[in-house]
Amino acid sequence: MSSLIPDYEYDIFISYRHNDNLDGWVTNFVESLEKELRGTIKESVSVYFDSNPHDGLLETHNVGKSLEGKLKCLIFIPILSQTYCDPKSFAWQHEFVAFNKLTEADQFGRDIKLNNGNVASRILPIKIHELDTEDKAIIENEIGGALRAIEFIYKEPGVNRSLIHTDRKSENQNKTDYRNQVNKAANAIKEILVGLMKPSSAISVAPKDPTPVSIHEALDSIAVLPFANMSSDPEQEYFSDGISEEIINVLAQLKNLKVAGRTSSFTFKGKNEDLRIVGDKLGVKTVLEGSVRKSGNRIRITAQLINVENGFHLWSERYDRDMKDIFEIQDEIALAIVEELKLKLFEEGRIHSSKSKTQNMEAYNYYLKGRFYWNKNRSKEGLEKTMRCFEQSIKIDPMYALAFAGLADAYAVAADWGFLETKIAVEKIDELYAKARELDDDLTDNHFALLYKACLEWDWPQAEIEGRKAIQANPESPRVHHVYALLQMISGNFKIALEHNRLAQELEPLALIFKFARGMFCYMARQYEDAIKQYQNALELDSSFAPAHFWSTFCNLQRGLNEEAVQEYQNLLLCSPNTQKYVPVVLTIFKESGVEGFLHWLVDEGIGLHVGTYNQSYHRAVCYALLNEKEQAFEAIAKAYEEHSFRLGGIKVEPGFDSLRDDPRFLIYLEKVRSA
Repeated sequence: MSSLIPDYEYDIFISYRHNDNLDGWVTNFVESLEKELRGTIKESVSVYFDSNPHDGLLETHNVGKSLEGKLKCLIFIPILSQTYCDPKSFAWQHEFVAFNKLTEADQFGRDIKLNNGNVASRILPIKIHELDTEDKAIIENEIGGALRAIEFIYKEPGVNRSLIHTDRKSENQNKTDYRNQVNKAANAIKEILVGLMKPSSAISVAPKDPTPVSIHEALDSIAVLPFANMSSDPEQEYFSDGISEEIINVLAQLKNLKVAGRTSSFTFKGKNEDLRIVGDKLGVKTVLEGSVRKSGNRIRITAQLINVENGFHLWSERYDRDMKDIFEIQDEIALAIVEELKLKLFEEGRIHSSKSKTQNMEAYNYYLKGRFYWNKNRSKEGLEKTMRCFEQSIKIDPMYALAFAGLADAYAVAADWGFLETKIAVEKIDELYAKARELDDDLTDNHFALLYKACLEWDWPQAEIEGRKAIQANPESPRVHHVYALLQMISGNFKIALEHNRLAQELEPLALIFKFARGMFCYMARQYEDAIKQYQNALELDSSFAPAHFWSTFCNLQRGLNEEAVQEYQNLLLCSPNTQKYVPVVLTIFKESGVEGFLHWLVDEGIGLHVGTYNQSYHRAVCYALLNEKEQAFEAIAKAYEEHSFRLGGIKVEPGFDSLRDDPRFLIYLEKVRSA
């Protein structure tokens, strides 16, 4: 049977490994697909499927000329299993790889633009098993992008097998139905075939098929998923992550485009999540994904924009350039998205290359590494690595405004988290942000920096002024709303704090720090049950998130649930290999000496395991107050005041200090901190 388009042998080529058809699965699938195609497309569609190959033929390297001809087809369907992705196998090397190369030279190319404007690949994978990470990487390296497949997988605990027609949808964790998946495959084939035909000679589609929805209807929201690192060196991960983050920053300039935040988008890193789930969790209608391959001074970036509702490619492109062109590529991708989504570029939302950037690739590399460590680990070690990278970037390019701003941010967080004395941090922040503003007065984070600095200095009136300015300058910044919410919390304005926390979570729905912060606001408002729920929400995203365990401990202590408090603290100790050995110690102390013994152990040893040097005094003060040991509590408060602890800024609302509030000494410190 000939193809619908002259000069092609078949319309569809089915590629598979022998072992995957021992039970007839592939044969049954092909029969079901052919039947579905007859009900979807009026013309006969030709399918090549070697249903009874000679023993061993597909495992040799002697490729017959007849098979070479059959590969000249319109659509290639590989049946992806746990054994298919073997570079030594016939199916992989002489069918998948061969077809991918063949399309580079034919009249259509591999990725085609459909009549409705979508983009689709002529390789249409059918996945019948969850793939090993190595196998997935082999495929994505070959196609130069993320693997998207129609899945025929049945899953339940401990089960990873191909879906069959008798499987019940309700019993399958994937909630997929065999017949529906066959129908999806048939519809995808139809879309590709229609796109390959000229509009005047398009395939006659059965009347029952719905008219495709316009791709430009309300597609004004996007998530940029972390680009895959296709370089041979896994250490280049920082670069692919950095490219993704830079594109997010460029798109975020557009006032009429909702862009999911970096933290939420990167939650899906390394996960082959269904894009409909991604869209639902992030509240977006389109997703940008891609890959980065860096080799010497050359770079290849592939990117594709996808409608999450139907999985259609709206746009795709591959960029093979010199490294020096990286900034142009980022802007080109953003402009292509603007064009495809039919966004208007108002003057205030116009994409531009900021003067805060650098043209020095070595400085840029160190900046991306700094951002990588910044996002990867907010530990003392992680912050120190971040600072070293930003410092090196500045040393190479003393005019790099973003590197100065990044280093100042790192100092602010180091003081906030107690890894650095506040006075030292503030001096460095002043110096670094002054330089950043001198180099680029348009940096959107300038007021945010001044807000953060004012909070560290306990300059509450100035913090309020800078907070309002920061929100006005950058209302789409989740961290601006987050820090402003913290400011309102320590002032006792819980309603306003919760509202700005809500805005931060809308912008970054999967950022656990904002979920955790909501728990903090509830804790400070004495709403302990709600606080525990919020901490649990954060722990559902990351069970090893230490601050949620730490504050859950104190929350339970306030509720009088001492056993639960100790259990939560044990969970905290289990988060780090360095502290796991203390789990039985804490349990023994609690059994022998009760909650008083536990709190004394925290004061003497426990607190020092988890927080920075300059926050220990504050938490010791809370523990002494809970023990009603007022003299020791005030000694610790005095020490925290001397250290200018950022945490002590919340003295007005901290429940742990409730037993001290009638003491004249407490009123003195409250006045000092609140009028500093």
